[in-house]
Amino acid sequence: MMTRFLTLPALLLAGPALAHHPLGGDAPQTIVHGLISGLAHPVIGLDHLAFVVLVGLAAAFAGRSLAGPLAFVGATLAGTALILLGVALPMAELVIAASVVVLGALLLTGRQVSGPIALAGFAIAGVFHGWAYGEAVIGSTPMPILAYLLGFGVVQFAIAAAVAQLAGRMPEARGARMQARLAAAVCLGVGLVFMVETVEHMILG
Repeated sequence: MMTRFLTLPALLLAGPALAHHPLGGDAPQTIVHGLISGLAHPVIGLDHLAFVVLVGLAAAFAGRSLAGPLAFVGATLAGTALILLGVALPMAELVIAASVVVLGALLLTGRQVSGPIALAGFAIAGVFHGWAYGEAVIGSTPMPILAYLLGFGVVQFAIAAAVAQLAGRMPEARGARMQARLAAAVCLGVGLVFMVETVEHMILG
C-alpha cells in the first residue's frame, strides 16, 4: 500500500517542469477539447499537482478526507472565474509555488493542518491556482470553458480524495508516518524548484 502511495508524488518529477498547457497553449474551442484540457492541466502542471497531493495528505492527517479537497477545488473554480472576469491577482505564480513550499514544509515537520484556518488556507491557495488554470481558456466560448471547469474540478478532487483515503488507511507505525513525510518532502522539492524559477524570472525579466 505504501509503495503505491509514494508512487504518485514520485511521478511529480517525471515530466517536463513547465508543461502546463495540454493543447500547446491554444485555448480550447470545443467541449471535448475543453474537457481534455481540464482533465490534463492539473496533472501536467507539476506545481499544481504537488499541491493537490499535499491537500490530500493534510486532509487525511486531520481526519477530514473530503472537507479539505472540497474547499480547495471550489476555490480553484472561483479563481478561474476571476481571471475570466478580468481580475488580476498579483504575483500569482510566486504565491502558487509558495503554497506548495509552505504546506509541504508543515507536513514534513509533522504539523497537523486542520480546522477553519486550514480550510481558509486551502481556499486562498485554491483561488490563485484556479486563476492560473484560467489562463488556458482565455478566448474560449462558454461551453468549452464549462467543460474545462468540470474536467479540472473532477480530476483535482479525485486525486486529493484518493490520496486522503489512502493516507488515512496507513497504520500509525512510525515507518508509515515517515513515508508520508517523504511524500510531502517530494512535493516540497517541486515547490522549491518552481519558486526558484519564478524568482529568477522576476529578477531577470
